[in-house]
Amino acid sequence: MATVEFPGALPVSDTPQERGDAARNRLLLLAAARRLVAERGAEAVTMDDIAAAAGVGKGTVFRRFGSRAGLMLVLLDEDERASQQAFLFGPPPLGPGAPPLVRLIAFGRERIRFAHAHHALLADVGRDPQNRYGAPAMVLHRHVRVLLEAADTTGDLEAQVDALLALLDADYVEHQVTDRGRTLDQLGDAWESLARKLCGR
Repeated sequence: MATVEFPGALPVSDTPQERGDAARNRLLLLAAARRLVAERGAEAVTMDDIAAAAGVGKGTVFRRFGSRAGLMLVLLDEDERASQQAFLFGPPPLGPGAPPLVRLIAFGRERIRFAHAHHALLADVGRDPQNRYGAPAMVLHRHVRVLLEAADTTGDLEAQVDALLALLDADYVEHQVTDRGRTLDQLGDAWESLARKLCGR
């Protein structure tokens, strides 16, 4: 059985060691931000809102995260890391141990669910091109390319990777679900159909 091993993920972010009070403030701010985003949507949450909900000054938020985009990026960090761990090193069919096409199909279905669950944050962070095409996106791109190569796909691999990843775009997924009434399973079926065609199956 052919398997694909990916040597490792690119870093999503580096978190330096913090003093106890700074670490507590960080946890308070992230918990407050996550709660507010869940309640209102990312676009409706301001730094003032987050500072007030966490019980700290606005300056503390900026000192810790640099900007609103920086804070939103950190919110995604833990979930992105868990997702990476699952598809790079977790059990099959998502992780190593399954044939490349099976892993590719499982990956697409999982990332469609991820994009839907994290739509507000992904859309907010994605407005900045540096974040949209940053380290997490590079990990996804590399993973899909490795699986296509292992499945002996022919043709322009870069174009094929881009075509597949377009189906995982958070705004695209949300549009399909909200405006077109499609289910996540239907979107997963569309991903599987394209993946099979690209792999000649």
